[in-house]
Order: sequence, then C-alpha cells, then structure tokens
Amino acid sequence: MPLEGTYEPNAWDVARNQVELYESSGGTKGTTLQGVPCVVLWTRGRRSGAVRKAPLVRVERDGRYVVVGSMGGAPKHPVWYLNLLADPDVSLQDGPVLGDFRARELTGDEKADWWALATSVFPTYARYQERTEREIPVVLLEPR
Repeated sequence: MPLEGTYEPNAWDVARNQVELYESSGGTKGTTLQGVPCVVLWTRGRRSGAVRKAPLVRVERDGRYVVVGSMGGAPKHPVWYLNLLADPDVSLQDGPVLGDFRARELTGDEKADWWALATSVFPTYARYQERTEREIPVVLLEPR
C-alpha cells in the first residue's frame, strides 16, 4: 500500500510539474527526465509528516532500484534523501506501476556496483560528483 497522508507538492516548479504530468497520465507521460527514463519517489517529510514526491532518474535491476542523491552536484543533500534516512519506507512509481520499497544506503563494493550502473544510465552523475566535496549517496530500494 503506497504511503498515505497529505501530499505536499514540491516547491521547485520543474519537479512539481513533472510529478503532476506523470501522475495525471497514469505514468504514460512525463516519463523522461533530462532525456532518460524517470520514476517518482514518494517519501514522508521528516518534519512535516506529509507525503513528498520527487522525479528521479530510473536505475533498475531485477526489480530493485537505486536513487542517487546528486542534487546536480550541490554542496548539500536533496531533501528526499534526508526524508528517507528518517523513514526508509517509501513508495515508487515506475510508469503505471506503484510499489512499496524499503530504502538502504549503499557503501563499499555494493555502492560501486550500483554507481557504475547509475552512471551508465546517466553519465552526468560522474560530473556531479566532481562538482561537490560531499560523497553523493546511492540508496537501494528493495520491494517490501
């Protein structure tokens, strides 16, 4: 069952509009982000408790996904990443399919493996890592 509660739309117009198009079309429109397939990640706001939604690059293997907290190489982590650290139970919409997942931050060889896949899908992630001093988090989403 997807996350329940009051939905609080993203403050950033680009993200909010992408989610609205994705959802209003049943996952048939708005399914690309910067030229690559995307998904919509649902998290619970760590302060507000509201449901938050973020369009992210689709990186999937064998029914598991990773989300990359790049924020374009900004010096701080994206809010969705901070939210899933506080509550790792999330939902994810991939096209018309909405599922429930448990998030787990990756480290070591497991992170390197998924990072390689993520950068093969969206090579710009490597440039984002070069832009920032923080280590960009890679979070695995496994079905609940």
